[in-house]
Amino acid sequence: MSVSFPGFKENKITVSSSDGPIEIAYLIGGSGPPLLLLHGFPQTKAIWSQVAPELAKLFTVVAADLRGYGQSSKPHGEADHSTYSKRSMAADQHTLMKSLGFDQFFLLGHDRGGRVSHRLAMDFPESVLRLMVLDISPTLTMYDKTTMEFAKGYWHWFFLIQPEPVPETMIGANPEYWLKNHMGRHAGTGIFSPERWAEYLAGASEPQGMHAMCEDYRAAATIDLIHDRADRAAAKKLNMPLRVLWGEHGLVNKCFKPLEDWQQVADMVSGAAVPSGHYIPEEIPALLLKEAKEFFG
Repeated sequence: MSVSFPGFKENKITVSSSDGPIEIAYLIGGSGPPLLLLHGFPQTKAIWSQVAPELAKLFTVVAADLRGYGQSSKPHGEADHSTYSKRSMAADQHTLMKSLGFDQFFLLGHDRGGRVSHRLAMDFPESVLRLMVLDISPTLTMYDKTTMEFAKGYWHWFFLIQPEPVPETMIGANPEYWLKNHMGRHAGTGIFSPERWAEYLAGASEPQGMHAMCEDYRAAATIDLIHDRADRAAAKKLNMPLRVLWGEHGLVNKCFKPLEDWQQVADMVSGAAVPSGHYIPEEIPALLLKEAKEFFG
């Protein structure tokens, strides 16, 4: 493990799925009520290195790599993209927490991890006591309300969903250029420590990893929308307290109304813009810690 999490233990579990056995890598540390942390694209559980050790003073913290990311399994995607549906990815994480003895837990997700968290809370509402998501509106809302400004700023949403192997091949030609362009345009790359940056670059440079990340987005534009629309049609809403934080300097703040957007899918929503860009756990870890302690504590 290249990124330090003092006091945490590193492990993997194997979960059964329709795609075969899937290994999920995770870190666990601390004591108290369980809190699951889920990272975004194109990152790993390393995003939590500045907040997890402090949270571990109050909670039993589990920081996991999503299927397709970090040290977790990266199976090749099925034609219908179900391998990387948020339903499949959420089931992995639910099984992880059950295997650790946690039938109920708190949940915090950033970016893609927030989308997995949304699905986990929707599919397993009895397990998620409180949910916090960072710098996202619901996936269906963001696609339905896409504007020219959003498409230009989040062009990767529409690039990564192109058929295999178009984006994989283009990114594979120069992964470091891709990563610097993608992540640097939000807040510059200086917010990432050399260790975290090396881990993110390793993931983008691995062909299986890059394919998995593309499949994550392909699923979001296809099968995930089917699942989300089914929930809307059934008037199914999240019934646990949900808090959303979004970066005031980010595109979500410019193009969407996160509080209103989440109120369409959840009954108890609170939230606020914070002085940050997209990468809240790495740009303003102290403020995120304060928010997490207050909301989950």
